[in-house]
Amino acid sequence: MGICPSELQHLVIRPTLEYLGEYSLAAQTLLMATAAMESELGFHLKNDQNQGLGVYQISPRSHQYLWNQYLAKDPDMASKVRGLASQHEFLMSPHSELATNLRYATAIAWMMYKRKGKTLPEAEDIAGMAKFWRRHFHSRPQASVDTFMERYQKLINSGELAA
Repeated sequence: MGICPSELQHLVIRPTLEYLGEYSLAAQTLLMATAAMESELGFHLKNDQNQGLGVYQISPRSHQYLWNQYLAKDPDMASKVRGLASQHEFLMSPHSELATNLRYATAIAWMMYKRKGKTLPEAEDIAGMAKFWRRHFHSRPQASVDTFMERYQKLINSGELAA
């Protein structure tokens, strides 16, 4: 069993998006669905196949690329994101923050989407969210839009989360 969906939504994702000045129901839904797809809401925090870490299964390579190619060009946002990281651990092992720090991992996952500069589907459009995820987050061959929608239904929608 992974993380309780309502707690992930209300204690991690929503406050992180609000802190970044990026909250929308669509962004919140996309991140919840991404966590459901990538790690089954935290059931798996490490994937040896793609070297993904944390609830969003972000690889160290993608993490480094995001910092070097996107956040480095936006010092204000970089400072906000860095503010979510642990003081000492980030300096010693920045990639471990993806597995151990939910708010930091959420900020990084959101930045991975934001850097694409694309308009999000409506929050209720789970098929659109699945395609958006596939196109802009994980496009590896085994990434399945159908699996995304199944996991969303099973892990999130079955509990009927409130906005």
